[in-house]
Amino acid sequence: MTRALLILAVIAAASGAFAQEMANAAGAKLRFLDKLTGATRDLDMRRGEATTLGRLTVTLNECRYPADNQTAEALANITVVDSAATDPVFNGWMVASSPALSALDHPRYDVWVLRCDVAELALPTIEDVPAEPEETAPADGQ
Repeated sequence: MTRALLILAVIAAASGAFAQEMANAAGAKLRFLDKLTGATRDLDMRRGEATTLGRLTVTLNECRYPADNQTAEALANITVVDSAATDPVFNGWMVASSPALSALDHPRYDVWVLRCDVAELALPTIEDVPAEPEETAPADGQ
């Protein structure tokens, strides 16, 4: 019975029953961590853009998200090159909800995807609400 269910799941996956339509985003937000100093930095990157931080040069090749639910997931294809290495230290897809699934393996730095930049999901600017004046106690002690 278990074998039959496994075979059915493989056939369904191969036929596209679990496929989800993905949309391309113009950019993504990535997070950079220097493990030695503890410094973090969020990177707003456009597709095709490269940013150098420390010894790493990070290039965002593509960012995809589910077309029917922009906040559900983000998949970013990135290339990470260490100036001390000849080959990229990472070249592939990272999944925002599961960063350990396909992680950068570097002794000093860590980079992971937070989300795709979707224009319709831009957060509004919120103004600070002025504080209300505090009530003062009557001067005669009542």
